[in-house]
Amino acid sequence: MTTPVCTSASNGMTRPSPYPSFASYVRARQPVLLRTARSLTANPSDAEDLLQTALTKTYVAWERIEDHRALDGYVRRALLNTRTSQWRKRKVDEFVCDELPEPDPVASADDPAERQALHDAMWRAIMKLPARQRAMVVLRYYEDLSEIQTAEVLGVSVGTVKSAVSRALGKLREDPELVLVR
Repeated sequence: MTTPVCTSASNGMTRPSPYPSFASYVRARQPVLLRTARSLTANPSDAEDLLQTALTKTYVAWERIEDHRALDGYVRRALLNTRTSQWRKRKVDEFVCDELPEPDPVASADDPAERQALHDAMWRAIMKLPARQRAMVVLRYYEDLSEIQTAEVLGVSVGTVKSAVSRALGKLREDPELVLVR
């Protein structure tokens, strides 16, 4: 039968440690070994965990260690090996980058809410245009009239329709509400 490592948990009574020299070693060297562990990790809590793991490995191998004058080297090697194992096992989930890897969500043309929002934004932008430009844009693009038909309805030349519609479209392109749609 093996001797339990934590005797107080096994039967509720405290027994003297089977390795009194191990306990005295830990008491004497813990501050130095903790500084070594802190140099291997960024977080003080992780350093304490690392030291505890290394001391557990040392405790398990205590009988096999022949030269107890080399204990510091043994524990330092256990600290380093344990930290290296932790580092190799860690999983990196996030990477820092300048641009997000996901593309911006594209509004679906089939979404009725998106269509209505676009329709409303377009009408608000058209209502900001001067009356003459607004009339030409509505006739050209909403009523689907040609430039010649629009000129006849408004009683202006075709060139006037072309230049006024061009200026109106330029203003619509610069409208802040419609910039987000593009």
